[in-house]
Amino acid sequence: MDETQRLLVALKRQLKAAGLTYRQVAAASSLSEPSIKRLLNGGGITLERLCQLATLAGLTLAELVEEAERGEADLHRLTIEQEASLVADDRLMLVAVCALNHWSLAEITARYALSELEALQLLLQLDRMGLIALLPGNRIRLTVARDFDWLPDGPIRRYFREHGQPDFLAHDFAGEEASLQFTHAMLSPAALAQLQRQLKRLRQDLAELHRDSLTVPLAERRGVGLLLALREWEPAAFSRLRREAPALS
Repeated sequence: MDETQRLLVALKRQLKAAGLTYRQVAAASSLSEPSIKRLLNGGGITLERLCQLATLAGLTLAELVEEAERGEADLHRLTIEQEASLVADDRLMLVAVCALNHWSLAEITARYALSELEALQLLLQLDRMGLIALLPGNRIRLTVARDFDWLPDGPIRRYFREHGQPDFLAHDFAGEEASLQFTHAMLSPAALAQLQRQLKRLRQDLAELHRDSLTVPLAERRGVGLLLALREWEPAAFSRLRREAPALS
């Protein structure tokens, strides 16, 4: 892959991370959507146009070069110690969640009781952890992989089970903007595997909708929670009524 292709790969990655579609990039560049697709795939892009598109992604040309050298974000999970440090500091956890949801420094300090200096110190801590890169002008760039997730039984998930889950479920889930559905079935292994795939796709769909919503002003977006839970299960009241297995003779 030559240098131009590396830059274009990095540029496409950053445009997608910024929640921009080909159509939106084309509109902002006064070009057609096919023209943008051709340019981003190596169709004779000029330095001037490269700088323009990098600006749309929130990067200078120098930062785009650095991004191309760094390559695809490869932070898939934090360590137990890093997750524990988030759980131990509510302010750090708050800023981490905001950053992962593409909030700017100004949006964080406007919504929450943090001074700019306090928020910057927390962002620098997240930078050292590898969750973000703090760029000139206090711009925030995520440095996590698309499939970034918390440790399966790590401090973050335990924190959610102990504190977040009871708070999340303490709601009547009435109205058009809320939903609580529960159903039960007995599935074959093949059917269960199919359901697992569908749940994974649903999570991916939610991530895509989140990215699509980034072009809407923050005041018009709403934070939502989606809890997906699936396991082999029998109510404890039923289990207590089971017959004991006959003893082996």
